[in-house]
Amino acid sequence: MIKHQVLYTFVKDIFLAMGCSENDASLATDVLVSADLRGIDSHGVARLSGYVRLMDHGRLNPKPNIRIIHETPSTAVLDGDAGLGLVVAPRAMEIAMEKADKVGTGWVAVRNSNHFGIAGYHASLALKKDMIGWSMTHAGPLVTPTFSKERLLGTNPICVAMPAQEEPPFLLDMATTTAAYGKLEILQRKNQETPTGWVQDAEGKPTTDSNAVRKGGALLPLGGDREHGSHKGYGLGAMVDLFSGVLSGANYGPWVPPFATAGFMAAEEGVGIGTGHFLGAMRVDAFRPADEFKSHMDQWIRRFRSAEGLNGEQVLIPGDPERVMEAQRRQEGIPVLAPVIEDLKALGERFQISFPV
Repeated sequence: MIKHQVLYTFVKDIFLAMGCSENDASLATDVLVSADLRGIDSHGVARLSGYVRLMDHGRLNPKPNIRIIHETPSTAVLDGDAGLGLVVAPRAMEIAMEKADKVGTGWVAVRNSNHFGIAGYHASLALKKDMIGWSMTHAGPLVTPTFSKERLLGTNPICVAMPAQEEPPFLLDMATTTAAYGKLEILQRKNQETPTGWVQDAEGKPTTDSNAVRKGGALLPLGGDREHGSHKGYGLGAMVDLFSGVLSGANYGPWVPPFATAGFMAAEEGVGIGTGHFLGAMRVDAFRPADEFKSHMDQWIRRFRSAEGLNGEQVLIPGDPERVMEAQRRQEGIPVLAPVIEDLKALGERFQISFPV
């Protein structure tokens, strides 16, 4: 176990060594460590070396000039100048909230960005202002549409955060695939197979090989196959791609530049600029009094939690598992796999920063 404060200091020092400003390094580190605290290990410090590789390949600008290139009172298009998505996305959400403060809702499409970490971090920023937050992003093509062998979409997560009064907030943060690619990376490090319905091989046949995507296979949309609703996961992933890419002016579909996962560095960009996101904020009192809404959110949450569970299971609200995990890991520390520790040590050696484990 590693204390989150220890990881935070090390990761921030790496971002500073990459050339990020103090504020950007702090923000990027907060996003990454937040993922580990919430138990989303696939998007936490295990991703740090990937951002360094993006910089090495000239795809990441550590000192971006993030700017609005088009706007209306309720909308904006933000150019991230190839910056860290970990920094660009929170800036987009701040703009969305500023607009929502003035006119009720704010929506920001982002182009020319990079991988932005966990969607839940960005959407949750709206909660502090009694707003509903939306966050989505597309990603490099690792996912096949239903009935296809080609990889045309990313894992393309969707997140919605809604405030409550006394209960913790509702926080839905989900990939539109059966599993995010980061979960495959964890299985690869452990030399374990995937559950059925996560991936297909290069011929389009079902497989449990966690390395299938590296061998020319593909991740499957949410549902796994047509009989289990994969067309719905495909539709959701396509929607995210359209909002994040076509609407923003970023690349889209098979042209979205991939994250710096080994074996997937090559990008076929050409229809837009960089990676895109889509973020939004809705002021609750633009619809009904905020206290009234949050009181009813409490009632909704309590009713669903009190639902009779199967085999003694507790019915959960989206966000519950991550909230419980965060409380536990803040107290006990964060478990980091040995391969990730070795990866972090290598980064420390490169930037002459001692890894404290």
